[in-house]
Amino acid sequence: MDVAEYISALERDGVLLADAAAEAGLTAAVPTCPGWQVRDLVRHQAYVHGWAARHVADQLEELIDEATEDEILNGGPPDGELIARYREGHGVLVRTLREADPEVTCATFMAAPSPLAFWARRQAHETAIHRYDAQAARLHGPPSPARAFEPAFADDGIDELIMGFAARRRYRPRGEGERSLAVAATDTGGRWHVRLADGGTEVSRGDRQADCVLEGPAAGLYALLWNRCDSAQAARVTISGDQAIRSIWGSSVRVRW
Repeated sequence: MDVAEYISALERDGVLLADAAAEAGLTAAVPTCPGWQVRDLVRHQAYVHGWAARHVADQLEELIDEATEDEILNGGPPDGELIARYREGHGVLVRTLREADPEVTCATFMAAPSPLAFWARRQAHETAIHRYDAQAARLHGPPSPARAFEPAFADDGIDELIMGFAARRRYRPRGEGERSLAVAATDTGGRWHVRLADGGTEVSRGDRQADCVLEGPAAGLYALLWNRCDSAQAARVTISGDQAIRSIWGSSVRVRW
């Protein structure tokens, strides 16, 4: 995907998130984010959009210190203004990315072809996942991943999650000894391998043998690996080999933003 495609996805999913939140109501539970109400989801995403936009707009050389989740969820506008303010901030982020110089320099936290590509991709997937959360609140349960995510977009999101987030130092797997996980998207051909060890995580693209294999459509794998779908059957994903490795992944790779 190119930068323009990421920004278009971000634009679309941000609108859908706000629409679903308004329909669900701010006090509705978010099944895919246990303990959260819709107001928490919207406050979180409004903060993240503003946080991301500042890096690009101000060409910051270092990452802004992250607020705590408590500070985010207890801050921001009152409930009566929350969704409208979210829509406004989302629009600012979209315009900031769309109007940015392709050569803009600013801080990032994962490898990417350019800072602009990083922020466009990261915010596209961040917003898509939380749009899914808002729709789950509206529907009182997770939507079908196959209907929620286009295969190519989901494939790209799996790649970001494994090759980007899973490789970061902060995501150290819990568990004893070395284990491995292979992920195979049956509809897009995407293949990834993750080596889980107490000292860290090693990731690669391509087919390799593994102790546990997740195989299924990209959309289902995307939702499952993001811990948005507890049921492999609902995701249409087959899990073979050591089932415990799926749990190790789920408890280790939990993305804030």
